[in-house]
Amino acid sequence: MLSRTADHLYWMSRYTERAENTARMLDVNYQTSLLPQSAAVAQMGWQGLLSISELLPSYGALHGQIEADRVMEFMVKDENNPSSIISCLRAARENARAVRGSLTTEAWETQNTTWLECRRMLKAGEFERDPGQFFEWVKFRSHLSRGVTVGTMLMDEALHFMRMGTFLERADNTARLVDVKFHAVQSDFFGAASERDQEYDFYHWSAILRSVSAFEIYRKVYRDVIRPERVADLLILRPDMPRSLHASLNEVVGNLAMVAADPASETLRRAGKLRADLQYGRIDEILATGLHAFLTQFLDRVNELGSRISREFLVPVTQ
Repeated sequence: MLSRTADHLYWMSRYTERAENTARMLDVNYQTSLLPQSAAVAQMGWQGLLSISELLPSYGALHGQIEADRVMEFMVKDENNPSSIISCLRAARENARAVRGSLTTEAWETQNTTWLECRRMLKAGEFERDPGQFFEWVKFRSHLSRGVTVGTMLMDEALHFMRMGTFLERADNTARLVDVKFHAVQSDFFGAASERDQEYDFYHWSAILRSVSAFEIYRKVYRDVIRPERVADLLILRPDMPRSLHASLNEVVGNLAMVAADPASETLRRAGKLRADLQYGRIDEILATGLHAFLTQFLDRVNELGSRISREFLVPVTQ
C-alpha cells in the first residue's frame, strides 16, 4: 500500500475518533453543569475540559474568561480551532476524499454525509437549541462510521491502518481524561470525606464513567459503590473495557503486527512493551507510585509510538 494512502486512512479514523471523544467530554460536562454547584466548581470543570485537549492557552488568547457557552462554541463550531468538532469532521472528510478509491461506497458516503449534515445543523442553530442532542448525534455518526468500515471494508492493510488510527487516538484521549479528572477531585481518594464531598465525588466519578460509556459496565464488573481506584482500574487496565488503555493498545498492537513487514520492527517492539506494562500492571502499584506520573509517561510513549508509525509507514507530516 502507498504510504500516502495509508496516511489518509489513518488520519481519517483519528479525526473521526477525536470528534467523538470531544463530543463525549462536552456532553458530560454540559449535563454536569446542570446540577446544583458553585460557580467555582463549574468553572473548574470547563477549565479541565480545555486542559484535556491542550486548548487552554489558545482559548485564553481568544476569549479570556472561561465561560460555558464560549467553551462549547470554541470546541464545537470554531473552524480556526483544529480540535473542534467541525474541524475534526472536516479533516476526516478531506482525508476520506483523498483516498475515495480505497474506501467502499458506504464508508465514503458515511464520512461525506456526516460532514455535510454537521455543517447544516450548526448553520440552522440546532446545536444551540439542544447541545445534548447534537453531542449524541456526533457520537452516533462515529459509531456508524466504525460499523460501516468493519462491515464493508476488505480486511486488508487499509482496514488495519484505519483501526490503528482509531485506537491510538482513543488511548491518548482516555489517558488525558483520567489524568485531568482525577486531579480535579479535592478530597483524598482513600481518606474519610465529608457527606458533601462524597455527594460531589459520586457525581464526579459517574460523569467520568459516562463520558466513556462505562457507567453500566462498572456496575456489572464491580457491583459496588463507585470508588476512585476501581474507576482507574477499569479505564486503565481492564482488557474487556472497550475504551480502556489496555483494550486500545491490544487493538493497536494487533493491527500494527498485520502491517509490519519485519516482526522484529522497533515500532512493533515498543508498542508491545507498552501493552505488556498494561497487561501485567496492577492498579495499587500504579497509584502507589503516582497516577499522574504513570499517565504522563504513558502519553509520552503513545505520542512517540504515533511518531514512529508515521515515520515507518506513513507520510511523516504533522497533522
